[in-house]
Amino acid sequence: MRPWVFVVLMVFGFCSGFAQKVVRYDLYVKDTLVNYTGKAKRAIAVNGQIPMPTLVFTEGDTAEIHVHNQLKEETSLHWHGVFLPNQEDGVPYLTQLPIKPNTSHVYRFPVIQNGTHWYHSHTALQEQIGMYGSLIFLKKRNDPGFRKGIDDLLAVPVILSDWTDQHPENVHRMLHIASDWFAIQKGSTQSYVEAIKAGHFKTKLSNEWKRMLAMDVSDIYYDKMLMNGLENSTLPSLKAGDKVRFRISNGGASTYFWLHYAGGKITVVASDGNDVEPVEVDRFIIAVSETYDIVLTVPEANISYEFMATAEDRTQSVSMFLGSGHLQLVTPLPKLKYFEGMKMMNGMMKMNGDLDDMGMEMSLNQMDMNTVMYPEITGPFPEQAGDKMKDMEVMEDHDHGGKSKMALPVTLNYAMLRSTTRTSLSAEHVIKEFRFELSGNMNRYIWSLDNRVLSEVDKILIRKGEIIRIVLYNGSMMRHPMHLHGHDFRVINGQGDFAPLKNVIDVMPMETDTLEFAANTEGDWFFHCHILYHMMAGMGRVFGYEGQPNNPLIPDAKRAEKKLHADDRKYHFMFVNDVATNGNDGMLMVQNTRWSIGTEWRLGYRDHHGYETETHVGRYIGKMQWLMPFVGFDWRYRKSELSDVPEKSIFGQTNTKDLRTNLSIGIKYTLPMLLDLTGELYQDGYVRLQLKREDIPVSRRIRAGFMVNSDREYMVDAKYILNQYIGIRTHYDSDMGFGIGVSVNY
Repeated sequence: MRPWVFVVLMVFGFCSGFAQKVVRYDLYVKDTLVNYTGKAKRAIAVNGQIPMPTLVFTEGDTAEIHVHNQLKEETSLHWHGVFLPNQEDGVPYLTQLPIKPNTSHVYRFPVIQNGTHWYHSHTALQEQIGMYGSLIFLKKRNDPGFRKGIDDLLAVPVILSDWTDQHPENVHRMLHIASDWFAIQKGSTQSYVEAIKAGHFKTKLSNEWKRMLAMDVSDIYYDKMLMNGLENSTLPSLKAGDKVRFRISNGGASTYFWLHYAGGKITVVASDGNDVEPVEVDRFIIAVSETYDIVLTVPEANISYEFMATAEDRTQSVSMFLGSGHLQLVTPLPKLKYFEGMKMMNGMMKMNGDLDDMGMEMSLNQMDMNTVMYPEITGPFPEQAGDKMKDMEVMEDHDHGGKSKMALPVTLNYAMLRSTTRTSLSAEHVIKEFRFELSGNMNRYIWSLDNRVLSEVDKILIRKGEIIRIVLYNGSMMRHPMHLHGHDFRVINGQGDFAPLKNVIDVMPMETDTLEFAANTEGDWFFHCHILYHMMAGMGRVFGYEGQPNNPLIPDAKRAEKKLHADDRKYHFMFVNDVATNGNDGMLMVQNTRWSIGTEWRLGYRDHHGYETETHVGRYIGKMQWLMPFVGFDWRYRKSELSDVPEKSIFGQTNTKDLRTNLSIGIKYTLPMLLDLTGELYQDGYVRLQLKREDIPVSRRIRAGFMVNSDREYMVDAKYILNQYIGIRTHYDSDMGFGIGVSVNY
């Protein structure tokens, strides 16, 4: 048995018998280096370890956690799923100021609940590089809800996570500039050559006709998946007939995990720290930031049974083995059928970028969208899938409990969760309802609620004593694990008075979910998507209680709000430069949620090839941001070889590109097939239209592009991607002729 297991179990046993008045932990946050892939990379360790230490308390204790920041940057800790005073919640610039370098901060709160929780940094992207850990609140032995055969089992904390050798800030930047390097690494590019080989050329055309990028179930390629900071681990002391309780937290920054066990059924006994009636399943997916408690049984002696967590995109998996002897392995999940998924999404998507709303058919968690999204494990979907849910015959093979009439493996869904106690709220209280559409734009990686990011809205005011009802409709192409700080909510799932309590709900595309919670505290509480990069892009809101006193930890509330909003207002940088035999051309651009500032250039080696730069400052408009009005500046010089014969545009206007300095206004609009149409009017009355498409995915590593405009200029190019930053490019330009060279991008 691993040493960490012994330590945790000893702590569990001690705390179970002797609840303490005050339980103190000291956490030292410090930079470190890790090597998961053969390369040493920066990470953040707490008390010298990743994940952070497992913190164990018994209900009734007072938690006192001293955080000593030995970093060269600010940090914080959020206690995920915990009921606590608002000032202890650990959200920088919302509930406290960040912990400055070389200072300490004390979190202190009463433990008034039990269950499996976790804790993590809420500062920048620190969670991605090590700042996550398990947080366990044990029941008292005399708790009326103590369940024999569950709460007295051997308990093992399990925290899942994802690791990338990329710097998290660069990951965030790459997502915003629509780099497809992650797709290349994952083999999910879905190029035209791949589409033809798979017999899905029409599917690919339809996908791009609706202005969609390649379909994927996750954003990032991760180098490793980890379980308790390890690639694989064992519990060899378990014997035949032994039962063990896994307290599982998904501490991944953006990875969902499929969970399977080679030893038989998985018994789910709790979710997000709240007990549920035991339910047996064959598999389930755990969303980012969710927690589940499960019971596993070792069936036979001399066999080591695999418990496997597989990333949703199937790129990586990680395992723990229960028992000793011959290995009994889980059957690996098959590769994703990307083009089948693309075909389904095409059927759901309207031309304006909206999804078809399935209405009540996708409410109350009665339909398990996993059965539709993953046909490779649940069976094929019919040709008409995506027209309307009533046409999806695959769904008719499943009852509301998620069990298959065709004896498919049982997959957990929320409709199967039933609280062990009544959770209904008093009918005497006022119900205040809020409706939100989870909105997003994969092309520019903008994630929002009702097409507005956090910095564009005020906090939502609620009153103590109200019942808050939140109706969420996911109109985006990605699933979103929505997390509410400081409260548990009822998931309205058809279980009536016994609806389960959770603090995270995974909302799948086209799905409508209804949540209810009692407004019973005070302060400002974050409500956000827990995919780290979605949250940083602005997908969240703040619920604030009316009439609450000022937070003494936030002396300058206006300044703090600006700091809180800085994440989704951040500009992201991109650069491309091609050095070729016929000249040099490139682009530099910075963009944020709404604004784009970019400069393009083309520099010839000879005067008759010319030199030119174009600068545009624009603002994207609309939910899908197809349209961008802009103002521009254009400077051109070229020594014409036929100066006595002026060039004319297709509108009959004299082309003055031989020497031109002009201001302009214009619009750029994304057409079907992801074609960019630009119309520009210059201060001298000159008009130019341009049609352009970059990065046409010909094959996994080959990209093509073209440009044609009303000045009778044209260009075609092709690029072979060597690695993340370098490619080989060849192109033909109507002014500069044929060239080949090296393309550098960042």
